[in-house]
Amino acid sequence: MELVAIQLNAGPEWPANQARLETLLRQLPPSRPLLVQLPENAVVFGGRKAAWQVAEPLGAGPVQETFSRWARELGIWLVVGSIPTRIEGSDKLHSTSLVYNDKGERVGHYHKVHLFDVEVADGHGRYQESATYASGDALCLIDSPFGRLGLSICYDVRFPELYRALREQGAEILMVPAAFTRVTGQAHWLPLLQARAIENQCYVLAAAQYGEHSGGRQTWGHSLILDPWGEIQACLPKGEGLIVAPLDPQRLARIRSQMPVAQHARLSAVWRNKA
Repeated sequence: MELVAIQLNAGPEWPANQARLETLLRQLPPSRPLLVQLPENAVVFGGRKAAWQVAEPLGAGPVQETFSRWARELGIWLVVGSIPTRIEGSDKLHSTSLVYNDKGERVGHYHKVHLFDVEVADGHGRYQESATYASGDALCLIDSPFGRLGLSICYDVRFPELYRALREQGAEILMVPAAFTRVTGQAHWLPLLQARAIENQCYVLAAAQYGEHSGGRQTWGHSLILDPWGEIQACLPKGEGLIVAPLDPQRLARIRSQMPVAQHARLSAVWRNKA
């Protein structure tokens, strides 16, 4: 079993991004099973107008049909980092991660919980995802041949309580598709991902955007695959492409057995007793 992260330089038009993705997917290794992750904003990387132009209701539309077809034809488990999905009766969208099995069936979805409303010292300056998107309010875990997948998106990685909740519900692989800015990525991308891997004793699969984008946005790249000890199994610092690393369930089980931190955790129990 192998893990794959695809790094992309997406623009504001789906047809161009679709062509880039298809080219990269055709470069996948021949071995199966494969768990393949695309980055955040894999469909469009632009402003509110671009997101609304391509947004679909969850479970319907040509964009989602394309991802389903790719998963089925290539015989892969495909995690779409995020696409904009419509919310009935709302002027906001969800930023949604989708998971398809190797038959092309959508087996789960996750709406991004933490929205990126911050100021960054880069060419874009101020980011306000909440102007376009509504926050999700639910965890998502998916059973797969690779282990139990815990879903998240980008800015979520700064909130360790989300990942602890995923671990408590059995997560073994943490999915962190992203479009980290160059500034914040250079400072925090690797240490945040390593912390999430180490403290939860999970594999981390983190496909990223890279390069210059519309609106002055610059993303960091450095797509990563980490093991449950926090060690880098594969990294792509720059450019478009893909990285591959083997999944070793026995290593995961051994790390958890030798250092059973989940069993030793006491603060939540202490807080509950004092409440």
